[in-house]
Amino acid sequence: MSPAADVIDIQPARRQRVLMLSWEYPPVLVGGLGRHVHALSVALAATGHHVTVITRHAPGAPLEEYADGVRILRAPEDPVAFPLATPSLLAWTMAFNHTLTRTALRATEADTYDVIHAHDWLVAHTAITLRDHLDLPLVTTIHATEAGRHQGWLPDEMNRTIHGVEHWLSTESNRVIACSGYMRDQVTRLFDVPANRVDVVPNGVDSRAWQARPRAVAAARARFAGDGPLVGYAGRLVYEKGVQHLVHAVPYLRERHPGLRVVIAGDGPYRDELVDQAHRLRLADSVRFAGFLDATQLPALLAATDATVIPSLYEPFGMIALEAAAAGAPLAVAATGGLAEIVEPGVTGVTFPHDDPDALAGAVHRLLGDEVLSRRMARRARAMVDERYGWATIAAHTARRYAAARREHAPLRARRTGRPAAGRPRIAIPEGNLLAAGTPTR
Repeated sequence: MSPAADVIDIQPARRQRVLMLSWEYPPVLVGGLGRHVHALSVALAATGHHVTVITRHAPGAPLEEYADGVRILRAPEDPVAFPLATPSLLAWTMAFNHTLTRTALRATEADTYDVIHAHDWLVAHTAITLRDHLDLPLVTTIHATEAGRHQGWLPDEMNRTIHGVEHWLSTESNRVIACSGYMRDQVTRLFDVPANRVDVVPNGVDSRAWQARPRAVAAARARFAGDGPLVGYAGRLVYEKGVQHLVHAVPYLRERHPGLRVVIAGDGPYRDELVDQAHRLRLADSVRFAGFLDATQLPALLAATDATVIPSLYEPFGMIALEAAAAGAPLAVAATGGLAEIVEPGVTGVTFPHDDPDALAGAVHRLLGDEVLSRRMARRARAMVDERYGWATIAAHTARRYAAARREHAPLRARRTGRPAAGRPRIAIPEGNLLAAGTPTR
């Protein structure tokens, strides 16, 4: 079932004043979270909501500005916050939350707010501090989980701590937003959040931004393709994205499709291992690592491909599937996580079991071997993106989640009265694989 089926009430909510917390926001873009928060904030503002984003500062960016209808306050680093004497992400996060909290409180000097919207665990301490200090409802979007990123394992204390913070933030929120039914199941089971407090609101996409001009598509084809078909991948180069399985499939595909080229766009800590793998398989003439491509280059590349492959082992949603579909690329995706809810096999793309490089090769071969079918599915996928995943629709869904949180919010005094004298219960993190206890991994 599509995530859109879980959120069918799209009547507009009344205008609300939203205090948004995110560690990423342009110009700081590390992954997809910053683009999501930016697009959501702009779409909310376009429909009349008052949105203030509190985020991380970047060199050269103003500490405060209005842009695209959104008020943006950027938290400057404290003098001793960076570089830290320790490389610990957790230490950096705690220092970041101190300056983020002060910046958010500065925002409240001139404005009042109806709801706080936090994005992921890196802003948890600020979010809960503001909730208590301002006595406002808290909505949290969990974009991914630490357990999910590690296929259910928490290999060391840092991972266990992050999981604990995710648990704490989720249970302290009035409502939790998950980007897919898959993620909703993870949140409810990993963090013991009642299902009626977890809402599925899919990510959105601006389809116009991903439709490249024909000249740009032709240029991308000339740059990356050979005499045969062009297969593409775009995303971070980390183990859980499964790019190693795409590289593994290239010899099979090259044998059946002479002149085949594979272009891998993106960067990350797994790049060197992928390059070594391609070298061992003698694929230097077939596989190209293109590195980071900007907002002009990437849509053109995706549109130029005969198949775009998303081989993720773990994918809470699968934003690149929407972007590639909007660009017009035929899709071959792993049937896992949110990807399985976006792509309908044989209708909007082809799917294959995740962690199965042979099945991946077969799915891509099907696309490359039947151009009429692949282009028909690509047209259907583009229409599906326009219908279900436009940002105006996603903003309307989100605004209704805010309204629900406000209706259900209990004042701070009532929460304190109802709490046992011993205080909040400690979060116990079990040993072993957290996903093996029944959390779906479809």
